[in-house]
Amino acid sequence: MNVLIPSLLDSRFSDVNFLASSISKKHAEQLFVFFKNHPLFNWKNANNGCEGRADALCILLDKWGIPNCKAWVFSGAYLKNHIGGLIQNWNYHVSTVLAVEENGQVINYVIDPSTASSLKSINEWAIAVTNLPHSYHFLRQSHWYIFPAKNIATSKWNLRNRQNRKWMIQCLAGINSLSLTGKASLCFNKALLKKTNAAFEKLKKEKPTLYED
Repeated sequence: MNVLIPSLLDSRFSDVNFLASSISKKHAEQLFVFFKNHPLFNWKNANNGCEGRADALCILLDKWGIPNCKAWVFSGAYLKNHIGGLIQNWNYHVSTVLAVEENGQVINYVIDPSTASSLKSINEWAIAVTNLPHSYHFLRQSHWYIFPAKNIATSKWNLRNRQNRKWMIQCLAGINSLSLTGKASLCFNKALLKKTNAAFEKLKKEKPTLYED
């Protein structure tokens, strides 16, 4: 009997052997709750800037010395021009990943309160956001912000830079500056953007306390 697998690992895109250490499942769960409840992140804004939220979490985790990377999932239609779609009519989705030691092995768990109420393994996460098989998922190092528009397959994705930092802050402020409406709203929301940036910089200095059982 053939079993249909909704989401497939695409190793061509995956970075390998870059997370040198891991954290406990308990700590990972605490971080999930921390980010889920923090007012800086609007997880209900499903169609604006998953790249920004994912990068913000990764920057914070880097600052706090917690190993992390990013999980990406692409619809089959968008990545390979065949059947396959994601929820919300997304072409792709990206979230932050923690390397978690559990039962003697390391498991990659995704922090994504926009689609789940708790940690999910990368396979569970990718399947949950797949509306129509197939989708394709993989892990990338956290410093990759976004893929090249004309050649997703290249290993030379776009690194964090000043422009991407602006997009990240705009995302946290609820502004999609790549849309016509978002571009227009930038002129009228300078105070909001300044406030959001200040809140993000403050959060970088406030590593949450992680408790063991």
